[in-house]
Amino acid sequence: MLRFTGSPTRLAGTLWRKSLNENSIQPGRQGVRPAIGSVTLCLITTLYILLVTNQTFWTKAYGYFIAEQTAFAAFVIGISVAVMALLTLFSAKYVTKPALIFFVLVASVSSWFNDQFGVIIDKEMIRNAAVSTGAEAGHLITLRFATHVLLTGILPSLVIAWVRIVHRPILKKLAYNTAVVLSCVAIFVVAGTSFYKTFAGIGRVHRDLVDTLNPVVPITSAVRYAIDSRKDSSIVAQPLGTDAHRVGAADNGKPRVTIIVAGETARAQDFSLGGYGKITNPELAKQNVVYFPNTNSCGTATATSIPCLFSVYTRAQYTHLKGLETQNLLDVLTHAKVDVTWLDNDTGSYHVTDRVSYTYLPTSADPRFCKDGECLDAILVDKVDNWLDNVKGDSVLVLHQLGSHGPAYYQRYPDEFRRFTPDCRANDFGSCTPEEITNAYDNTILYTDHIVSTVIDKLKQRSSSLSGAVMYFSDHGESLGENGIYLHGTPYIIAPSQQTHVPFLVWLADDLAKASGYDMTCLAKRAADGTYSHDNIFHSVLGLMDVATKVYDPSLDVFADCRRPPNKLAQLN
Repeated sequence: MLRFTGSPTRLAGTLWRKSLNENSIQPGRQGVRPAIGSVTLCLITTLYILLVTNQTFWTKAYGYFIAEQTAFAAFVIGISVAVMALLTLFSAKYVTKPALIFFVLVASVSSWFNDQFGVIIDKEMIRNAAVSTGAEAGHLITLRFATHVLLTGILPSLVIAWVRIVHRPILKKLAYNTAVVLSCVAIFVVAGTSFYKTFAGIGRVHRDLVDTLNPVVPITSAVRYAIDSRKDSSIVAQPLGTDAHRVGAADNGKPRVTIIVAGETARAQDFSLGGYGKITNPELAKQNVVYFPNTNSCGTATATSIPCLFSVYTRAQYTHLKGLETQNLLDVLTHAKVDVTWLDNDTGSYHVTDRVSYTYLPTSADPRFCKDGECLDAILVDKVDNWLDNVKGDSVLVLHQLGSHGPAYYQRYPDEFRRFTPDCRANDFGSCTPEEITNAYDNTILYTDHIVSTVIDKLKQRSSSLSGAVMYFSDHGESLGENGIYLHGTPYIIAPSQQTHVPFLVWLADDLAKASGYDMTCLAKRAADGTYSHDNIFHSVLGLMDVATKVYDPSLDVFADCRRPPNKLAQLN
């Protein structure tokens, strides 16, 4: 009980100061900072995140529930209370503000890629982002991106940091928060069970239903990636194909050389070799190559496709863990005493080259080809002559392109290959028309055509001393705005064909084809009529190099059925 003796004025002043102390406001120090309960702040943040940073999520969900409006209302309620329950778990002194600011910033950044590019930030996308170079990531940091993060992420975070949170005593707070969380869970269960059949049916048909929910999906994806990464560091690849050996090495008395050009982000839809309206392959069209128009990738991002296509596993069998646990095509070639070299102008080999010769070219910063940490693919061609001049025996060279990697397509080709115009000359697709974006992309394909054709010419120049072959394929494709999707990395199960349908071609020197008994007419017909994938790469390279091993599968070798006499490797198996 407050006891006071003195004037009414002094009494009023004392009561005012007591009131300020009870509300934790220090005159002259905290000023007019508004006070708010922690759960109330969680509720406001929940509403903000769901309404401002989940445009793609709600638009997609509404389209899927278009014929089930009542179920959609229940879905909205269920998702809202689930996010509210999640945020309320972090309603504790010294935790609330950092947690809410973290959620808002993640949701802000993620929503940009969801809304602008149609990107789904799953575990594989996190993996791909984790191995991106600084230059590659820098192309995504545009003025519009920075403005978006400032308005939807940083400013709301400053408001959260500014307000004064009023916390209940710890036991009352625990009881109150528990009641809020349990109430949210109860509402979520009721909403889910009331329309279970509808939710299950739509979920089966549209497996991406919740894949863009911010910030829940990006955070859980990052956690899953972190857990996997910790396990990855202790994995030792187990031997594969140690019985491998060359057969028919002296067929024509010359070293057999295969150059594999591993393309980046090239989609088959834009290859004129496959019927595209623009002439994007004028040089390869004159090189007597065999083109496989119906070829599918193993993944939609480099971090998945590159280790998968060099592995012994098919796409259906492959997992990231299996890829690390098992040696790959390059190891099997090494076991067969084939010299293997990898020259990289992209973002790395994703552990494929852990046991072979590897050179990362952008670090050279060669001013003839490189700028700001990235190089034109001509730097790969520049190294080929020296490598070919030093070939001593059967060899395989892998050239890993930067290719058509976006969004800065215009930086992937020199001015002399700026044939399709007007072309987008910016990193930000929002400043370009669809035609300009496509023209810039097609110029990258035109440049890749030149790179691969030049490699073929270099082997032709050494036909008297080497027996050569070139194999080109892309790791995955690219979306250029079809159905509102840009770039790549969409989960394979829902990925559009533009990201999974990839170019694949081979060129064989005449003497190699003759010495190995390849029926080129047969090969061209099978290529045109058949359906192929990255599953064929492992076994086709072994077949091309005449490497016999128990892990070789002739049914996946694109050359096997067109050898006359029949494939000797298959007979040895």
